[in-house]
Amino acid sequence: MDDEKIVANYGFYGESLILLEGAITEVITRIDIIRRYIKIKGFRDPIEHVKTRIKSEESMKEKLIRKGLAPTCENAVTKVYDAAGIRVICTFVDDVYRIVELLKSQQDIKIIEEKDYISNPKPSGYRSFHLIIKVPIHLPKGIRYVNAEIQIRTIAMDCWASLEHEMRYKKDVPNTELIAGELKRCADEIASTDLTLQAIRDMIDSEGTGGHK
Repeated sequence: MDDEKIVANYGFYGESLILLEGAITEVITRIDIIRRYIKIKGFRDPIEHVKTRIKSEESMKEKLIRKGLAPTCENAVTKVYDAAGIRVICTFVDDVYRIVELLKSQQDIKIIEEKDYISNPKPSGYRSFHLIIKVPIHLPKGIRYVNAEIQIRTIAMDCWASLEHEMRYKKDVPNTELIAGELKRCADEIASTDLTLQAIRDMIDSEGTGGHK
């Protein structure tokens, strides 16, 4: 997160911004260790890259109001779960599930909710795996558990989601119904392509070195 965004968010989140930043840092550290461990074992890194963000004041206030909650910092940190967000971009679909299981195996991370939008996509065609977690932050006076959302998806799913997000939040977009229909068709094609690429990768592995190297 750049300095301007940090300053802008501090006015709304106050000292809680430190907790949100801490939650992101904690999750990123766990993910980095997982990746290094996998590579040391001689296997292919299942993650392409990781993105993070702290929800902006404007977006958070809009969400709280939609949920019928007062747009306050306390509600942002305790009543919703995605003030701190981490997006993990994987190469193949089975990599997504592999990362999900590795994160769920972290004994001190509390899994609040999980939603598999890959096996059960949204009507729009949206596909991703969501984990809502509470991650421990070590403070001078003890441990504080902080909410965070992790979204795990393939490269193709992430590209699609970026387009769909732009359509939903950009004002005065013409032909939204037509675009939504095209996005749905594209989502189905992407899902098929993701599975085909994974099948090809599996064939290469079985003919070559074996495993996920």
